Amino acid sequence: MKDIVFSGVQPTRNLHIGNYIGALKQWAHIQQQHHCYFCIVDEHAITVPQDPKLLRERILTVAAVYLAAGIDPKRSILFIQSEVPQHTELGWLMMTVAKMGELERMTQYKDKSKKGGTVGAGVGLFGYPVLMAADILLYDTTIVPVGEDQLQHVELTRVLARRFNEKFGETFVVPQPLIQKIGARIMSLQKPDAKMSKSDESEMASIFLTDDNDTIRKKIMRAVTDSTTGVTFDPEKKPAVSNLMTIYHHMTGQTMKEIETAYEGKGYGDFKKGLAEAIITHMGPVRDKIEHYLSDPTSLNKILDSGRDKAAAVAEAKMKVVRERMGLGR
Repeated sequence: MKDIVFSGVQPTRNLHIGNYIGALKQWAHIQQQHHCYFCIVDEHAITVPQDPKLLRERILTVAAVYLAAGIDPKRSILFIQSEVPQHTELGWLMMTVAKMGELERMTQYKDKSKKGGTVGAGVGLFGYPVLMAADILLYDTTIVPVGEDQLQHVELTRVLARRFNEKFGETFVVPQPLIQKIGARIMSLQKPDAKMSKSDESEMASIFLTDDNDTIRKKIMRAVTDSTTGVTFDPEKKPAVSNLMTIYHHMTGQTMKEIETAYEGKGYGDFKKGLAEAIITHMGPVRDKIEHYLSDPTSLNKILDSGRDKAAAVAEAKMKVVRERMGLGR
């Protein structure tokens, strides 16, 4: 049997090249071998304040990005989380299985609640990992492609699945995380010790998937480098250049050794120019496809409707079993 894969992206702000390398590009490959559910997790997005109008627009934009990045709706199920209510139903039921201490240890909750303090943090932000667990468990997921920052959440999912199974009988598959070896964590162009982020205050820190060619060139040429010279891959001693080389690798398919050889004896200026053109060559067609899909919202919505119906049928079949095991309903 094929493995079942589940993953998703929040429709918040613009998606960047780190999202593409760490998730979308990987998903397009994974769908060739496995049965995949790719969700637009809008209910996770509202754990922090969102403008409703912008959120709806971004949901469609993320759908267009999924397709432009190579997600094939004939192979994979692409849908919006909030349109399959079984996600929130199972999320609540799993809240009764999760423990406060487990959620308090979640590093993302700690990080995101720092600004206003835990007293002012929303309950949704606190319970976010449980809803993520429900997303995964609804579909008997066996593989969850995630970044390192989400690994703790997948481990909690595994804990909750085992606990539910022990208490109510075998119901959920215990999933395994899948982390990409190179490029799972693309760093900021301005702060190589911080992950590239959609919410970064500096626009120079990220290459967005909708950036035009001149903007890409400008951002790459302004990207920080290390104090020592030479284009060599050493994440510990040369984190900035190693991050740029990782992007180069994913844009061209060249190995780190091949990149080092190509720029041997050359300066960072030459390397950055080459990197900018590599990004433009690889990402230009993706950007054009995003614009194409957004220009035809009717077709885009048909794909999402079809994905919703397929996902909901599977989710409801699982929920019937869950309700029966927990003694709910008649």
